[in-house]
Amino acid sequence: MKIVAIANQKGGVGKTTTAVNLGAALAETGHRILIIDLDPQANATSSFGLQAVEQTSLYEPLLGGASITERIFPTERDALFIVPSDLDLAGAEVEIARMPNHLTRLAETLQPLHADETFDFVLLDCPPSLGILMSNALAAADELLTPIQCEYFALEGLVKIVRLIEQVRDSGANTRLQLGGIVMTMYDGRTNLSEQVVAEVRQHFGERVYQTVIPRSVRLSEAPSFGKSILEYAPSGAAAEAYRALAREFIQRHAPQATAPE
Repeated sequence: MKIVAIANQKGGVGKTTTAVNLGAALAETGHRILIIDLDPQANATSSFGLQAVEQTSLYEPLLGGASITERIFPTERDALFIVPSDLDLAGAEVEIARMPNHLTRLAETLQPLHADETFDFVLLDCPPSLGILMSNALAAADELLTPIQCEYFALEGLVKIVRLIEQVRDSGANTRLQLGGIVMTMYDGRTNLSEQVVAEVRQHFGERVYQTVIPRSVRLSEAPSFGKSILEYAPSGAAAEAYRALAREFIQRHAPQATAPE
C-alpha cells in the first residue's frame, strides 16, 4: 500500500478535483483505492454525492476515540472507497496540536490499513493550508503529489512546497517523504501562458512533472455538483481521458506496488 498526499498550500489549483478523478480512474483499472478527505470543507465528500454527517470523519480516530476502519464508506464506483470529512475536523486542528505526538497522529491512525493491505493506494486530499492536518498528511505519506495551476505564480508555489518537504524530513516526522510528482492543471492550449508555465516547470523539475496535463474544462467543474467524478459525468470528454492518461502514467511510476488484482 502506498500513501500519497495530494496537497498544495494554495487553494483553487485542482487539488480535490485531482484526488477524486485520479482515484476514480485508478479504480477503473482494477486497483483498490481509498480517498481520505482531510479538508473540513468536505469537497471530496460532496463530489461523490455524500453529505458531511457527524461522526463519519477522521475526527475521532485522530483523537484515539475510534478506528479508521469504522469510517470507510463505499462509493458508487467499484473498488473506490472514501473516508468522508465534516466540520469537526476544523476543531481537530486545535485538539491535535495539544497532543505530544501531534505530527504523527494521522500516521498512527493509518496503521490498521498497513496491517491488512486492503488498498493499493490511499490518497490524502489535504486542506489548502499549512496547518496541523496538512502537516500530519505529509508526516504519514510516502510521497507528495502536487497539482499546479498553469498560471504565472506556479513556480513560486512549488518552491514553498519543496521547502515544506525539507522541513518535514528535517523534523524527523517523516524522513522518507519525497516529491513524487507534479500535475499541471487548468491547462488552456489556446494561450501562450499555459505553454510557457508548463515548459518552465518541466525545466526546473524534470521527470517529476507528469507528461499528462489536465485541461481547463466546464464539465470538470460541473461534475461535483452532480455527485459524480468526471468519468461518470462526461466519460468520453477530454477531461475524463486526461485523468485516465494520468492514472496510466501514475501506475507506470508505481509499477512495483501497482499490480492490479487478477
